[in-house]
Order: sequence, then C-alpha cells, then structure tokens
Amino acid sequence: METMLKWDDFPLKTYDKLRYADTDRQGHVNNAVFATFLETGRVEMLYKNDGQLIRDNHSFVIASLTLDLLAEIRWPGTVEIGSCIQKVGNSSITLYQQLFQNDKVVAKASSVLVQVNASGQSVALSEEAKLILQGYIIR
Repeated sequence: METMLKWDDFPLKTYDKLRYADTDRQGHVNNAVFATFLETGRVEMLYKNDGQLIRDNHSFVIASLTLDLLAEIRWPGTVEIGSCIQKVGNSSITLYQQLFQNDKVVAKASSVLVQVNASGQSVALSEEAKLILQGYIIR
C-alpha cells in the first residue's frame, strides 16, 4: 500500500503486550519479533468469525511477506496491530498490516496467504469466506 493508513482506518485492530524477552542488547524490540506481532493480527483475522474462514482439513500458509521496519519499538508497553485485506483471490488473500507504538507507525507489511489442503495443494476459498474477507478491504 502506497499511503500509510491511520489507526482508525483499519477494520481489524488488536494489540500485543511487549515482553522484556522481546528486547535485544540495544534495548529495543528485536526485529524478528515484528513478524510475531504480524502473526497476532493475522491469526485474529482468520479465527475472528468462529473459524468460518478455515475449512475442515485446510489451513493458510504464507507465500510472501514483505516487512518494512520504520522505527524501533521500545519496551515496556504495547504494540498495536492494524490489519486489512488488499485483495481476495481464488485461493489467496493479500493482507496489509501496520504496527503502531504510541500513535506512531513503526512498521508496515504486506503478505500473501494461500489456503491449502492437508496435502499442501492450494484450494479455492469458499464463497462464504470470500464475502467475509471482502468486508475487510479498504477502498
């Protein structure tokens, strides 16, 4: 997404509490932990609707993840995670997320999630799932 979104623009919002163990020797949250924050937002989206997005014996895998670190995150405190859908495909979704601390954007990420069956083959999203996901698109 070219333009940064404001916190209030996101249809899906959550947060994570920062742990001391998330910090590195420089005293800020380690960059590897940013992906864990994104996971929190992603998982809450996928399971928000009583699991209606997940069909039996299916799951979502990350096919692509682009993460831009824009500022450091400092402990203690929380990080806010805003998530929205950019695109709904046949078996995939493109997710856009921003991380905030103290009302400042500290990271942005785009990821492609693909629904797969137990054998790892991509599977079409159900029409019900597509309708739910369309509701999370920012126009």
